[in-house]
Amino acid sequence: MRMSDLPLQYNCVDILEHNLAARADKVALYSLEREMTFRQVSREVNQAGNALTKLGVRMGDYVGILSLDLPEWVTSFFGVLKVGGVAVGMNTTQTPKEYAYMLDDSRARVAIVHESLLPKIEEIRAERPFLEHVIVIGAAPRGTASYAEWIEGESTELAAAPTHRDDWCTLNYTSGTTGPPKGIQHAHKDMPISSQLYTVDTLGLRDTDRTFAIARLFFTYGLGVNLFSPWHVGASLVLQSQPPRVATSLLETIDRFKPTFLFNVPTGYASLMAVEGFNERYDLSSLRVCAAAGESLPAALAHAWKERTGLEIIESMGTTEAFALFLSNRPGDNRPGTLGTCVEGFELKLTDEEGRVVPRGEIGDLQVKGETFSLYYLHQYHKSQYSFRGEWLFTGDKFYVDGDGYYHYAGRVDDMLKAGGIWVSPTEIESTLRQHDAVYECAVMGYPDKDQLVKPKAFVSLRPGYSASPDLETQLIEYCKANMAAYKRPRWIEFMDELPKTATGKIQRSALRSA
Repeated sequence: MRMSDLPLQYNCVDILEHNLAARADKVALYSLEREMTFRQVSREVNQAGNALTKLGVRMGDYVGILSLDLPEWVTSFFGVLKVGGVAVGMNTTQTPKEYAYMLDDSRARVAIVHESLLPKIEEIRAERPFLEHVIVIGAAPRGTASYAEWIEGESTELAAAPTHRDDWCTLNYTSGTTGPPKGIQHAHKDMPISSQLYTVDTLGLRDTDRTFAIARLFFTYGLGVNLFSPWHVGASLVLQSQPPRVATSLLETIDRFKPTFLFNVPTGYASLMAVEGFNERYDLSSLRVCAAAGESLPAALAHAWKERTGLEIIESMGTTEAFALFLSNRPGDNRPGTLGTCVEGFELKLTDEEGRVVPRGEIGDLQVKGETFSLYYLHQYHKSQYSFRGEWLFTGDKFYVDGDGYYHYAGRVDDMLKAGGIWVSPTEIESTLRQHDAVYECAVMGYPDKDQLVKPKAFVSLRPGYSASPDLETQLIEYCKANMAAYKRPRWIEFMDELPKTATGKIQRSALRSA
């Protein structure tokens, strides 16, 4: 599929509504909270869209969604898109300060918030210059409106706004690892194209399948593979509102709802295998495709999963900027330890620091070209110039290509690392640690855990009057959890009398890598 296959006037709510002709009464969405057919989803989407219109939401307006993965997330989301708005998917693990930035940056006038996350919004709501309405999924306190009451009585009929295929429909923020979070917008056209090229053409998703993603819907990965992709072909999806870090709840969800596609991060597969007797206690026989993205998949982990389950893990790569996954292995052509080859519909090149294409076998910076890419970072001119280079997106990842044309990951251009599939900045963790009274200096780097998955490790030297101890290590880790998103915390702390330095006095990170 290419952009030219879509009409100029296109609203991607069609990904939902095209199913009404042939499968309106098929279950489209499974969850513990409720099951919904395509017809039921469509009717509630129309109610949400009509309610948004009454709040003054018009084409191009931004609406924040801060919720667990619930049916109301989905109906709110498509309601925003259907009236021509831009849905701002907000990460449920972030801080009030980060939410304040997102709401101000997007100028969202409406926020739809789950009751469990409402305190984080209430903490910063009074200072928000643009936010006018808060809709609560669940119990709504004074000054807010209940989602259920908000849509009650609204018409179940609504015409889609006449959006252009290039109009923005989603806005997602990166985790703010190198300064303020970067707002990345995507257009209506990006959704069917990415669904077709990756999930359908590359992985073989069919209308008889049922998808389940560990990545939440506020991530473009989860949104693409576990909402747009299944409904693009008429398949069903499974949602789980519980935190994905609880491995037993994930296994219970698979056992109960019988998905055929599992989209996970490598850390997630390791956590599933860490549950004693996971493959005997829980029925995983429905699975036919297991995919991984978000962080590097160790070959040993892939082999262990196949040995225990008989299933391959198909590793892929994409970016929030690209929306789609553009580099992937394939079922039947899977090489653990590589990221496979370019997904058809995209172009890749590896370049040196001067922008010249490097010879095969040499490490270069990955650049990608495709039709699903964003055009810039919202309100961040210089960072946009750095990443969006004409037709090409500079990913910041280093790769080399082997003799058979398979791509091997070789690290980041900078010192960024991923924990559980989410970018983490060593600088941010270091800055937080240095605010603790006990810390004199510190450095954070990625280190492999027992499953060879990279996690943050902090090297710390202490101020006079403090002594290294297991209690202080726990205290510092808890301090980080309290002052940043919990997934960014260091997993280990190694105390040192003095951190190694270069001749110019900088911390010598190369020495720490071998420590």
